[in-house]
Amino acid sequence: MVTAKEKLFFDAVVVGCGIAGVEAAINIGNNNLKVLLVEKDLTLGGKMILLSKVFPTLDCGACITTPKLSEVARHPNITIFTNSEVKDINKQDKQYFKVNVTKHARYIHEADCTGCQLCEDACPVVVPDQYQYGMVGRKAAYIPFNIASPRIASIDIENCTLCGACEKACPTECIDFTQQDENYEVVAKTIIMATGFELFDPNKIPRFNFKSKNVITSIEMERLLAPTRPYNHVIRHGDGKAPDRLAYVLCTGSRDHTVGNPMCSQICCMYSIKQAQLLMGALPMADVTIYYIDIRSFGKGFEEFYEQAKGMGVNFVKGKIGKIDEGENGDLTLRYEDINTGKLKEAKHDLVVLSVGAMAHQEPACLFPDGEWKKDIYNYAYQKDLFYTPSLSNIEGVFLAGTTAGPMDIPDAILSAGSASMEAIRYLKQASLEL
Repeated sequence: MVTAKEKLFFDAVVVGCGIAGVEAAINIGNNNLKVLLVEKDLTLGGKMILLSKVFPTLDCGACITTPKLSEVARHPNITIFTNSEVKDINKQDKQYFKVNVTKHARYIHEADCTGCQLCEDACPVVVPDQYQYGMVGRKAAYIPFNIASPRIASIDIENCTLCGACEKACPTECIDFTQQDENYEVVAKTIIMATGFELFDPNKIPRFNFKSKNVITSIEMERLLAPTRPYNHVIRHGDGKAPDRLAYVLCTGSRDHTVGNPMCSQICCMYSIKQAQLLMGALPMADVTIYYIDIRSFGKGFEEFYEQAKGMGVNFVKGKIGKIDEGENGDLTLRYEDINTGKLKEAKHDLVVLSVGAMAHQEPACLFPDGEWKKDIYNYAYQKDLFYTPSLSNIEGVFLAGTTAGPMDIPDAILSAGSASMEAIRYLKQASLEL
């Protein structure tokens, strides 16, 4: 086991373990190069591992991701640091970077944990589950979710009462409350940034009334539909009833100068149509309405997928939502402008889903010395050569994978990871020749 304060040497460091980061790490590792994969979360897979299905094929998201996670976890050339944080990245000379990494304590000896969840059963503390977006609770001693990779328990020390129940229940005695964070100085020849994107916070649009229990985000609906979902059915948070009239509000936080995100997020139309189709199966008697400004079904098979949703009975209304009001019984009134007629209208729904857009992740700019990391006008990473080599950042030896450079769907993120890993391998080969 690597000890704290030891200097580590790798050919590449990949920051972020979503599908793009994992794909890039595998590609580099397959070329007999040593890779360190750093993930701030407890598990690999990013947002994709939490999805129900993917569009337009409706394949299982977890079924696609899990084999990749198994491959990267068993790869002899890849070292994985989960629950870890890159503190800073400094370029030492033309060939090397110094990366300071903090591996936060799990209070578990990872090699000894069998994932039996007996500590979770014994723990008396219940707190909101961040992996289910607070819809249900979890214990202070917990495994994030059933298909987590690695399947290792963790102690939420901030909420732990130190009662010792988990220690008594653990058959391998792997719980250790004396563990401390470990700091590493990593020397790497190249960096791949795969930090992903952030979801728009709908609280920034007060008129959409996100404080109402029956107004949820699209990622919450994703969890309600997923196999590892918090409930066994799609229900309203307010009263536990199955909704009969569902509404989607597209472009929540996208194409909106007033909230600082004037660009299209590219994925919102299609993931909303996907969820609408899944809801038609989960709630056969329910009415599903999608309020949109424009439907941008630009990818392969996307337009057919859109037409398929209309054929299934999904109602599409071209309208701008002005306000969402909550009634005494929890039902919601949508006031909107019908774009086709120019008239103001109202509609009643009992559950509203806000299709939140993608926002640039702010982490990359914080990792490099002031002014070294360059961003574009939308706060995504600056691409040095957008058309020919889009994975090049403004820093030589640092490459961009996935949504670090801009919003994109899963296939495009995987293609981007392939481009970034290819450029990183070429860079490493060229550096070896120069040396």
